[in-house]
Amino acid sequence: MTPGNPLKATNALPPLAERMASTERFAHSPRMKVTGFERELGTPYTAATLQFLVRRSPGVHFVWIMGADNLATFDRWQHWRRIAGAMPIAVIDRPGWRLKALNGKAARALASSRIPEAKASLLPLCSPPTWTFLTSRLSPLSSSELRASRAT
Repeated sequence: MTPGNPLKATNALPPLAERMASTERFAHSPRMKVTGFERELGTPYTAATLQFLVRRSPGVHFVWIMGADNLATFDRWQHWRRIAGAMPIAVIDRPGWRLKALNGKAARALASSRIPEAKASLLPLCSPPTWTFLTSRLSPLSSSELRASRAT
């Protein structure tokens, strides 16, 4: 679980233990494990987190999942090129973000590394930087709205 996005306000973010418990209620696959290791890393930056994961779990085929809203501003992230080179990325479409994301600086810079959505299942075996953009039925709810609705 993330300690919070440095580019967003985190004052309304529930405590880590609460977010982990909420996530565990939805993570029903034995292949998913909810952890709070980022708290011990001492940094909110994704590049450090991914570097830690790769070092800690050699041989594991990670795919990093991010929303299209984050791809739109990805070039503003600390060490974003290192992140793209750490592991393949699946970008999940978000309402109102598709065009902004796909026309953003990072998407344009990584355009030659993009694979078609139909080949997304190959991502775990691809060498980074490789990414795809996944479309599906879109929900207008943000994570903040989902947390707020669960609190009531």
